Amino acid sequence: MSSITLKTAAEMLRRPLQQVFRQFVRHESEFTAPLVLERSLNRIQLLGRVGQDPVMRQVEGKNPVTIFSLATNEMWRSGDSEVLEGSDITQKTTWHRVSVFRPGLRDVAYQYVKKGARVYVEGKIDYGEYTDKNNVRRQATTVIADNIIFLSDVLKEKE
Repeated sequence: MSSITLKTAAEMLRRPLQQVFRQFVRHESEFTAPLVLERSLNRIQLLGRVGQDPVMRQVEGKNPVTIFSLATNEMWRSGDSEVLEGSDITQKTTWHRVSVFRPGLRDVAYQYVKKGARVYVEGKIDYGEYTDKNNVRRQATTVIADNIIFLSDVLKEKE
């Protein structure tokens, strides 16, 4: 009678252990195929001067985009002296390609962004590839603008 009881007890434990093991394996397989959506961040803020008047482009009548270049400057002291002299300052200019896809913002940027204007641009960085005229693959970095704040009016500055 005791051997029957031990056998029954073993079978009783085996089923729950198998169920737990199956759930563990199923749970494990969910981790191998990532279904979790994590939050991430791709933001850029630029403050600089427009390098060229914007152009509007579209491919086959779809996805119109306004594109312009923006220059930002980085300055630092190159000398060790306590007295600030003009030759102690080094400046580096970086050029950014800005693309505006949002319909309202795209049209405003095309109409009002002008060469030399000081603007603040918020957006995200996008990396892409294209093939040039010589059939060479090139990489391009673009700032996709979400917001543009006009800080100066070039026409008023020239007066």
